[in-house]
Amino acid sequence: MIRTVFLLVFTLVIVPVIIYYSGIHLTSLQLDVLSRLMRVYVVAAGLCFLIGEITKNYSQVDKLWSLMPIAYAWLATGWSGWPDPMILLSVLISLWGIRLTYNFSRRGGYTWPLWKGEEDYRWAIIRAKPVFKNPFVWSMFNLFFICYYQMGLILLFTLPIVAVIPEEPQSLGLSDLILSVCVIALLFIETLADQQQWNFQQKKKQTPDSGKGFLDTGLWAIVRHPNYAAEQAIWILVYGFSIAAGNAWINWSIAGCLLLLLLFKGSSDFSESISLEKYPGYATYMKNTGRFLPRISLSRRAVTENG
Repeated sequence: MIRTVFLLVFTLVIVPVIIYYSGIHLTSLQLDVLSRLMRVYVVAAGLCFLIGEITKNYSQVDKLWSLMPIAYAWLATGWSGWPDPMILLSVLISLWGIRLTYNFSRRGGYTWPLWKGEEDYRWAIIRAKPVFKNPFVWSMFNLFFICYYQMGLILLFTLPIVAVIPEEPQSLGLSDLILSVCVIALLFIETLADQQQWNFQQKKKQTPDSGKGFLDTGLWAIVRHPNYAAEQAIWILVYGFSIAAGNAWINWSIAGCLLLLLLFKGSSDFSESISLEKYPGYATYMKNTGRFLPRISLSRRAVTENG
């Protein structure tokens, strides 16, 4: 996990610099919008750090994870004069945020006062590691990774909205509509995966000793993390809107998309290491089921074709 954290922070610095100095530059309007969004990011991350240190609940960024992209998208759209492609993308990002906010809320993520609520179980596990026993080390981890890195990542994977800002008035194209349909389909898959996991966890609370302890049916029989798979695909498509707006296939707004893929890799590694310790059957599940993409068994396919 620590190795993953250092890789993510390193990439957060290196990727944007390489992309920016590759010869692709922003328009004056894009630079103005980006600088305004950066100010919002700095203030929001700072507040998350202060509230987390005061309350000792280090999931403050989690409460904003689904809300900040909506804020960034609509602020950028308004500051840019409400172009149609940006309005469409902002609506899609809002739908994504509403779904995630609802799912986070029903799991106890929001309470009153707002700074309380359920803390991500992984922070307690990380805090228990010897390196983080020192309060100063943990505070620095909270400042740089939990708050400023994660909030920076949220801004970065939302930045295709800035790349969509047109130099001249632009109407919606066929590629915008195709991307929108794909995003909506993935939102449906993600919602279904969340509901299946919710139903399983509620049943598990009622009968904790039944079953193998983890969900391996429905979408979860196809891949081990269908919600993560759909989530990554959604933000890849959001990046696709920057290409549809006329930018190069690899443009400056790709940094957040790449970092998000790394984050989900690290996050799933960490959560699966916990599941392997808790559930004896999880290793077999991992062997037979792909992480984000379905795993095709050649032996099984051969039996099917011969039988």
